[in-house]
Amino acid sequence: MNPLASYALVGLTVLLTVYGQFAIKWQILASPPMPTDPHGRFVYVAQLFLSPLVISALVAAVLASVSWMVALTRLPLSHAYPMTAFTFVAVVLGSHTFFAEPVTTPKLVGLAFIVTGIIVGSQG
Repeated sequence: MNPLASYALVGLTVLLTVYGQFAIKWQILASPPMPTDPHGRFVYVAQLFLSPLVISALVAAVLASVSWMVALTRLPLSHAYPMTAFTFVAVVLGSHTFFAEPVTTPKLVGLAFIVTGIIVGSQG
């Protein structure tokens, strides 16, 4: 496998992970509020697990794991793992785009630190 394909698998891992987070959030937004009683909470969570969006998020998590395992057959863990921090960047930016969540100055500073850390941490 060429190096570009290995990095593409890391990117696929990130995209699938981020999709899973968004899918769960979309389902939560489409669901009624969580009940306060313990039995009601159990039923609520069980129903979430049976929803197509949450099932797709779980499938995405499995596929992300497969993609990650294949990527690690060609890349050192200490080199590849810092790149998974792009999930934080994608979730903040995607949350702004899809859920109108604010992107504040502290979040932008934090994202800049994360990107810097990815660049430094994934060297050599």
